[in-house]
Amino acid sequence: MKGNIEERACSLALYIIENKATVRSAAQKFGISKSTVHKDLSERLPAFNRPLYEQVKRVLDVNKAQRHIRGGIATRKKYKGR
Repeated sequence: MKGNIEERACSLALYIIENKATVRSAAQKFGISKSTVHKDLSERLPAFNRPLYEQVKRVLDVNKAQRHIRGGIATRKKYKGR
């Protein structure tokens, strides 16, 4: 999804807010790297749409707080055989 950066950043933010998605899943959905998603949301989005940035930041903060739990669950599944 190349093209207008502001449009891409808004699309990413809306996707993450609506689906409570992670940066990794948004990157996979849009076919771009995690670094691009992070840069779009943390650096570019606040410059032109602060309210949307505040909303997406709340979702990403929750994801970050739960990251260690999801990692532990994934490891348990891996070694338990699902």
